[in-house]
Amino acid sequence: MTDRTIQFSIKDEHELEIKNTLITVYDALVEKGYNPINQIVGYILSEDPTYITTHNNARSLVRRIDRDELLQVLVKEYVKKR
Repeated sequence: MTDRTIQFSIKDEHELEIKNTLITVYDALVEKGYNPINQIVGYILSEDPTYITTHNNARSLVRRIDRDELLQVLVKEYVKKR
Protein backbone atom coordinates (compact mmCIF):
# COMPACT_ATOMS: atom_id res chain seq x y z
CA MET A 1 0.00 0.00 0.00
CA THR A 2 1.45 3.34 -1.00
CA ASP A 3 1.18 6.54 0.93
CA ARG A 4 -0.93 8.92 -1.12
CA THR A 5 -0.40 12.41 0.12
CA ILE A 6 -2.31 15.11 -1.66
CA GLN A 7 -0.81 18.54 -1.59
CA PHE A 8 -2.83 21.67 -2.03
CA SER A 9 -1.08 24.94 -2.48
CA ILE A 10 -2.49 28.29 -1.51
CA LYS A 11 -2.28 29.24 -5.18
CA ASP A 12 -4.44 26.25 -6.19
CA GLU A 13 -7.02 27.09 -3.55
CA HIS A 14 -7.06 30.73 -4.66
CA GLU A 15 -7.56 29.72 -8.30
CA LEU A 16 -10.39 27.41 -7.27
CA GLU A 17 -12.01 30.28 -5.36
CA ILE A 18 -11.75 32.49 -8.45
CA LYS A 19 -13.28 29.76 -10.64
CA ASN A 20 -16.14 29.19 -8.22
CA THR A 21 -16.82 32.92 -7.98
CA LEU A 22 -16.86 33.25 -11.76
CA ILE A 23 -19.33 30.36 -12.01
CA THR A 24 -21.57 32.01 -9.41
CA VAL A 25 -21.43 35.31 -11.30
CA TYR A 26 -22.10 33.56 -14.61
CA ASP A 27 -25.13 31.75 -13.18
CA ALA A 28 -26.52 34.95 -11.66
CA LEU A 29 -26.24 36.72 -15.01
CA VAL A 30 -28.02 33.85 -16.78
CA GLU A 31 -30.79 33.84 -14.16
CA LYS A 32 -31.39 37.54 -14.79
CA GLY A 33 -31.51 37.04 -18.56
CA TYR A 34 -28.17 38.62 -19.48
CA ASN A 35 -25.57 37.28 -21.88
CA PRO A 36 -22.97 36.30 -19.27
CA ILE A 37 -19.99 36.25 -21.63
CA ASN A 38 -20.65 39.77 -22.89
CA GLN A 39 -21.26 41.07 -19.39
CA ILE A 40 -18.15 39.50 -17.87
CA VAL A 41 -15.96 40.67 -20.77
CA GLY A 42 -17.40 44.16 -20.40
CA TYR A 43 -16.56 44.12 -16.71
CA ILE A 44 -13.02 42.86 -17.29
CA LEU A 45 -12.30 45.46 -19.97
CA SER A 46 -13.83 48.44 -18.20
CA GLU A 47 -13.77 47.49 -14.50
CA ASP A 48 -17.27 48.95 -14.41
CA PRO A 49 -19.15 46.87 -11.83
CA THR A 50 -22.52 47.73 -13.34
CA TYR A 51 -21.86 45.07 -16.00
CA ILE A 52 -22.47 42.52 -13.24
CA THR A 53 -25.87 42.06 -11.65
CA THR A 54 -26.38 42.40 -7.92
CA HIS A 55 -28.51 39.24 -8.05
CA ASN A 56 -27.13 36.57 -5.67
CA ASN A 57 -24.47 39.06 -4.55
CA ALA A 58 -22.63 38.55 -7.86
CA ARG A 59 -21.34 42.11 -8.15
CA SER A 60 -19.87 42.08 -4.67
CA LEU A 61 -18.27 38.69 -5.26
CA VAL A 62 -16.62 39.60 -8.56
CA ARG A 63 -15.21 42.83 -7.15
CA ARG A 64 -13.22 40.81 -4.61
CA ILE A 65 -11.18 39.31 -7.45
CA ASP A 66 -8.25 41.19 -8.91
CA ARG A 67 -8.89 41.51 -12.66
CA ASP A 68 -5.32 40.51 -13.53
CA GLU A 69 -5.69 37.32 -11.49
CA LEU A 70 -9.03 36.63 -13.14
CA LEU A 71 -7.49 36.97 -16.59
CA GLN A 72 -4.60 34.71 -15.62
CA VAL A 73 -6.97 31.97 -14.46
CA LEU A 74 -9.12 32.32 -17.59
CA VAL A 75 -6.13 32.08 -19.94
CA LYS A 76 -4.63 29.20 -17.98
CA GLU A 77 -7.91 27.25 -18.17
CA TYR A 78 -8.35 28.01 -21.87
CA VAL A 79 -4.85 26.85 -22.76
CA LYS A 80 -5.16 23.77 -20.55
CA LYS A 81 -8.16 22.59 -22.60
CA ARG A 82 -6.23 22.57 -25.90
